[in-house]
Amino acid sequence: MNAIPVRLQGNEGSGDTPGRSTSVITRTKPKTKKPSLYRVLLLNDDYTPMEFVIHILERFFQKDREAATRIMLHVHNHGVGECGVFTYEVAETKVTQVMDFSRQHQHPLQCVMEKK
Repeated sequence: MNAIPVRLQGNEGSGDTPGRSTSVITRTKPKTKKPSLYRVLLLNDDYTPMEFVIHILERFFQKDREAATRIMLHVHNHGVGECGVFTYEVAETKVTQVMDFSRQHQHPLQCVMEKK
């Protein structure tokens, strides 16, 4: 809390100066809570080409070629891979973008989000 002394004019005085008193106004800082974070995950399938997954990672997650290839191989070898961690709204948008883009190109790629 920040205390700010304020001089008030009036007849009720208890200080040295007649007609003046000092009051303290406190201002509380609002407590802000950090937003929950969500992991965006790609799930492996037997049909989506590896090059398409790399393209997804570069286009929607701003990964460079090397990072995109590393994530794609992780998805391929482990069945699932993390594309990034975002707030709820951003994660939801990314999942929708990936799913829509995959469907437009007739690929069954699955993208999900989970709370971190």
